[in-house]
Amino acid sequence: MVKVKICGITNLQDALAAVIAGADALGFVFYRRSPRYIAPEVAREIIRLLPKKIIKAGVFVDMPLARIKNIAKACKLDILQFHGKETPQFCRKFKNYCVVKALRVNKAVDLTEILQYNTYGYLFDSYVRSTPGGTGKCFNWKLLRNIAAIKRPVFLSGGLHEGNVLRAIKAVRPTWVDASSSLERSPGKKDHRRIARFIKKVKSSKLQ
Repeated sequence: MVKVKICGITNLQDALAAVIAGADALGFVFYRRSPRYIAPEVAREIIRLLPKKIIKAGVFVDMPLARIKNIAKACKLDILQFHGKETPQFCRKFKNYCVVKALRVNKAVDLTEILQYNTYGYLFDSYVRSTPGGTGKCFNWKLLRNIAAIKRPVFLSGGLHEGNVLRAIKAVRPTWVDASSSLERSPGKKDHRRIARFIKKVKSSKLQ
């Protein structure tokens, strides 16, 4: 079954609503320019109250290595998700974590280029100039037609909502779907009904 990550969590109420609805992972954005930014100390307190089975992901954009490691340790993160210009060499410096490299798609995907990143998995999001993520925009899923060849977890993001997520799953066959801005009532504030409907739709999918 496809797993669900709800990203851009900024408060405990939204986190618990996602957990109750059946989310498998929650994402916390530590990028100050994002409307979904959360201070590490606030994220730490939310994470402390979450069930242990929930996977906790931290989203980073070109942050210094030592700062990332400090946040990851303090917040007890499981996944480190890199959305900037991090190099393959940089991504190899986090041996105690599952590293996911985010790649913004606007043309055919080059598998050779992707596999230079020897990471746990890859997240594919829409390309929007000067916006590293959380755009709420879809991209052409056909550009990922050969993605199964990488044999690693694939996180699909970019404008996913209850109305299109089953088509996205059928087209890409990802390991995870990742939604954020499309589930909001305002930037950084989730709509709990949208979260519940989105997760219910994903969990109804049957990949053969």
